[in-house]
Amino acid sequence: MSREHILVVEDEEDILELIRYNLEREGYKVSGVGTGDAALVSARAQLPDLILLDLMLPGMDGLEVCKLLKMDRHLRHIPVVMVTAKGEEADIVAGLELGADDYIPKPFSPRVLLARVRAVLRRRARAPLEADEPIRVHELEIIPGRHEVLVSGRPVELSHTEFRILHFLARRPGWVFTRYQIVEAVHGSDYPVTDRSVDVQMVSLRRKLGKAGRYIETVRGVGYRFKD
Repeated sequence: MSREHILVVEDEEDILELIRYNLEREGYKVSGVGTGDAALVSARAQLPDLILLDLMLPGMDGLEVCKLLKMDRHLRHIPVVMVTAKGEEADIVAGLELGADDYIPKPFSPRVLLARVRAVLRRRARAPLEADEPIRVHELEIIPGRHEVLVSGRPVELSHTEFRILHFLARRPGWVFTRYQIVEAVHGSDYPVTDRSVDVQMVSLRRKLGKAGRYIETVRGVGYRFKD
């Protein structure tokens, strides 16, 4: 059965072949390149459904490749999953802020790789939620039109900012967002804020949500995501 096309950008041949083997075994069509320049050429020639992008590349690095992908109106819609060396937290944050969808730290297991790929493709396949469409996740219900949040049927009093943060995260379950991305989405890019103030908002939001606060997950060194 025909499946999605994945472009793998990895300069280490053994890792590239490991990724290719596991993806093809699951039925995905795989193209592999070893440089950033080749990645851009390949992506433009045959639009992939997802790009697995190593950050440590010869010449043009992965962050620059991600930036150029997201600046190109023909390519910006393609989801990008970064493959990073352990401890590259600053690069992970930078990549997410450039528009990458997720990341996989090296060394990784094939099962984790496949799970991340499936999750990103699944999220992209979902129809975009309308701004006023209610969101229901187990006992948590968010009703944007009434600016209302219910946990097990009981209303939860949130501030305007807390509500917007929760709604922003819940509309994109599984996506990792940096603190800067959250602030920009809720307040705009010129809003003065510190990382600490975002963390304080998250503590307050989780406390008010009670047991439903577990859906807001801290991604250490990066930011937050909503787990459904």
